[in-house]
Amino acid sequence: MSSSFNESAEHMDVEYVAQLARLHLTPEERTLYQRQLDQILGYVDELKAVDVEGVEPMAHPMPRTNVLRRDECGTRGDREAVLANAPSVRHHQFVVPKIVE
Repeated sequence: MSSSFNESAEHMDVEYVAQLARLHLTPEERTLYQRQLDQILGYVDELKAVDVEGVEPMAHPMPRTNVLRRDECGTRGDREAVLANAPSVRHHQFVVPKIVE
């Protein structure tokens, strides 16, 4: 098994990657995975050729905004009206069943 990785190599050794992942591969699996890994690395090389000059990096393909409300002080309702709907109230607070022993 390979014991080191050469970053400048044209392909990555599947045995080395399997060793890092603590995987035991059969010879057939090694052959299959080596071919698939070489195809993936070939695709990555194609992507390196794409001109991305002036393209701003992004974390998500769609614009994202915070949809939460602003954190503002204010009254949120009549306490007595809210507590009137509770099945059990003690000291002006909801009483809930104990769930942790």
